[in-house]
Amino acid sequence: HVRHTLVCYEFNHLPSRTRPLTSMAAARRSDLLSATLAFEDPSAFRVKSLGELLRALGIFRLCSFPVLVNHCGKLMSVARTFLGKRGFSLLLRPTVYAQFVAGENEREISQSMEKMSLLGLRPMLAVPIEEDLGESTGEKRYDDNMEAMLECVRMSHSNAWSRDPMMQLKITALLSPELCVKLTTLIAKQPYDLNLVVRAMDGEVFPGLDESEVAHFLCGLQRLNKIAEASVNKVRVLVDAEYTYMNPALSLVTMAMMKKFNKDGAWIWNTYQCYLKDSRSLLLDALCLSKNEGFCLGVKLVRGAYMDKERKLAEKEGCLDPIHQCWEDTNDSYNGSLDVMLEVISQKPERYRIIVATHNEESVRRAAKRMEELGIDKDGGAVCFGQLLGMCDHVSLTLAKEGYAVYKSVPYGSVEDTLPYLVRRAQENRTVLQGIRKERDLLRKELRRRLRLSK
Repeated sequence: HVRHTLVCYEFNHLPSRTRPLTSMAAARRSDLLSATLAFEDPSAFRVKSLGELLRALGIFRLCSFPVLVNHCGKLMSVARTFLGKRGFSLLLRPTVYAQFVAGENEREISQSMEKMSLLGLRPMLAVPIEEDLGESTGEKRYDDNMEAMLECVRMSHSNAWSRDPMMQLKITALLSPELCVKLTTLIAKQPYDLNLVVRAMDGEVFPGLDESEVAHFLCGLQRLNKIAEASVNKVRVLVDAEYTYMNPALSLVTMAMMKKFNKDGAWIWNTYQCYLKDSRSLLLDALCLSKNEGFCLGVKLVRGAYMDKERKLAEKEGCLDPIHQCWEDTNDSYNGSLDVMLEVISQKPERYRIIVATHNEESVRRAAKRMEELGIDKDGGAVCFGQLLGMCDHVSLTLAKEGYAVYKSVPYGSVEDTLPYLVRRAQENRTVLQGIRKERDLLRKELRRRLRLSK
């Protein structure tokens, strides 16, 4: 990440601007909020059809078996071989695909989004493009990906699904992972001035790379520039974090985009993975940088999704494990970063924004409680919540019912295009998928209620 040498004192010692409540009044409000956000009411699922209930129960039951989740990619490959492309699509479309994907074309996506809107949920569209080291396929592929991203901007803005539309963006869909790794190596030796990257977006030569790398980097920045220009004042673009061996380069580019386009509002956001040991310092650096460079900061706060690969890579390279050693440390990291952001938002809500992207109920309750204490509006735009489509609906629907801004990460595309995305998401979120017993129990309660009523 862009390392800022001046760690601003004010972001480590932020004043709390709490409401002047008596201790009894504050306690009553806190108890009421905790009861409201207990996420134990099966009525949250009354908006689902009987088919949707049965589908979710079946899929979540299958996801409770670690062997199925861990080997889902191989299992799907075998199924595709035996059933053929058409048969495999017929199997997946009404099941896994329908649970986690919005649709293939704009008509199907619109139907899904309109239903979501009626439930008080907002879409955060995601083009399911997957690419890692060794998978680069040339400039044409990256240009095609850019066109897909621009279409995502258009759909997010032109359809009245919600106010404040959002979308997700992977920089490695537009810029080769190999170059991102090279940039990360250069940044470790000598941090780059953001202005160099901003000027490179406008076509100026970038130092430290060879001729072919410069040419590709400038093309990648121009692609990102086009997407940012298309989205400003229309759609908020949330840039995904990826692996630690390329994240510093991704953040450098994202911060340059912020400096160029986030002058009057947070249109470009960066993602912070709180399972990383240095996530808190990276967030504080970003806050200092945004203040010193005069741009608005948008933050997507996640726990993280690449733990197994990160640890295996660290062991293979003989490096220190970048991931917190235990779940409790990751929780502390997440909650500490959340508190920092909510404090600065309470001071300057027009300059800072956050999406609390988590399936963890305790973190959601903590965020809601601090919002109440700091006087942050539930739906004022500065703070929102996010979960994946098809998962954690008891949390999403309850939050929406209580008036909070809630987004669902919504992939779309054909079965073939979304399959690699679904496999990776399943494996990255295996602990969440295997631990959704509460959601299954609530689904069963709602199903039993309907069966009793039908007798």
